Amino acid sequence: MSCRTTINVLTTNIPSTSIATVTHSSLRLPNSLLSRTTRCSITNPILVNHFFRPLDAKKPQWGAGGSYKKVQRGLFRVYSGFLELPLLPFPSDQVLVPSEAKTLHLFEARYLKLLDECLLRKKKLFVHFVLDPIAVSSTSKEASFAARYACLVVIEKVEQLDVGALVSIRGIGRVTLVKFAKADPFLEGIVLPLQDNVPQNESEVSSKVLELKEALEGLNSLEIKLKAAKDEPLRTQTANSLDWATKELSLDCEEAFIPSLAERVSFAALQNVSGSTHSEMLKLQNEKLKAMDVKETLRRLETSLSFVKNNVSMTAAKLAIQSLNMQ
Repeated sequence: MSCRTTINVLTTNIPSTSIATVTHSSLRLPNSLLSRTTRCSITNPILVNHFFRPLDAKKPQWGAGGSYKKVQRGLFRVYSGFLELPLLPFPSDQVLVPSEAKTLHLFEARYLKLLDECLLRKKKLFVHFVLDPIAVSSTSKEASFAARYACLVVIEKVEQLDVGALVSIRGIGRVTLVKFAKADPFLEGIVLPLQDNVPQNESEVSSKVLELKEALEGLNSLEIKLKAAKDEPLRTQTANSLDWATKELSLDCEEAFIPSLAERVSFAALQNVSGSTHSEMLKLQNEKLKAMDVKETLRRLETSLSFVKNNVSMTAAKLAIQSLNMQ
């Protein structure tokens, strides 16, 4: 199943959700910036210019040259620096997870400028994040959004069109959006890497990675056998993401922004399966959102393995029905 998103009007039709606090993985999107990014009617601009930090952590310490040092042990890995990158917002039903591939159709002038900036000066990198509606207060009727589920992405391919360009991107790893740097002609912000906690039992993690890889390979075999639509690519998204997650990566960014192999594989399981129904796609989106919030690699591996096994069962059932219909 191909994944292509046309970027022209970014709006959200999701009912407002009450969020008590803005966590380390979300940043309040200033309404003054949002109005330049979407076609929503936004008022009451709120500008957030301080650096958010992990919950329960002490105040971040900034070293020479802008490096960021972790203060409290046991929460996250040490970060050696940050990146200032273009930001591309999406509705909350279009979260992108590490290892996932997506094709964007960019044609508005501001997004083409963002593309040029990424290709010429940002090492083909930018940040994909979603706009999550929040309630400013119980009495407020004004729309407000939080920038959440940010994922560092790399541009893998650009195809110029008569109108705009098709841009193939790949999710690399989760990042924390800590500050908005500018809004014109496109959003740009400062991000820090966000990786899982260092696993306590590496042998158990390695064993679960192997089990998940075997399950994904089995799912891929079933997907290939399952009759697909004529416009389906021969290569499944499952195989595409797993191959990327398990290969030795060579990316032009600091190592702290690249997740471990185990973390990458845990996300590779969360891909569209050939022939998915609408309800199955909704379930996948929910699994992606939950996985982006998890900080324990082993826990995500176990959840992903259960999800893949369920997909194997459903795909096998569809394949059996297909065989009966062909007789």
